[in-house]
Amino acid sequence: VIEMDSQRKKSLVALAGFCAAVAGAAWYGSRYSPRDARTRLWYSRLDKPSFHPPQAVYPVVWTALYALMAVSGWRVWSAESSEERSHALKLWVAQLASNAEWTKLFFGEHRPLREVADVALLEAAILKYIAAASKVDRTAAACFVPYAGWVAFAAVLNAEIVRRNPGARKLFPRAHVA
Repeated sequence: VIEMDSQRKKSLVALAGFCAAVAGAAWYGSRYSPRDARTRLWYSRLDKPSFHPPQAVYPVVWTALYALMAVSGWRVWSAESSEERSHALKLWVAQLASNAEWTKLFFGEHRPLREVADVALLEAAILKYIAAASKVDRTAAACFVPYAGWVAFAAVLNAEIVRRNPGARKLFPRAHVA
């Protein structure tokens, strides 16, 4: 049996912590995904643009992006303690919180317009994180570039859905009262 040194154990525990934080945000967001029949019906009623990806794309893309997010945060955390490192980690947490709220606003609250504001804030937080992380670990910063691209695409997609569906909230089916 090979015994790990305490520094390596600490690092692996930290990586597991970053994975758990990302998984928690993903779980929180997934609670508002279109699995609910009424939300699925509402989403199907929205006029979506031709560049809207097929539903099967989302879990594949988000799995990869969440993995990169966890690795990025862990790499920054693993760097030598500094003000830049602390700042980058605070931005990492801020973007993760904004990410978790995103799905809730769109699917949970059926507020695509508010979601566009949130996705713009999320993109800004991602870009700030990339800039801050690049001062600590360039690879960590690079891990966020695909995420920034996907969120920018999502912002355009969501803005187009808002433009095409000015009364989107009204499309949500009412519960049947017996």
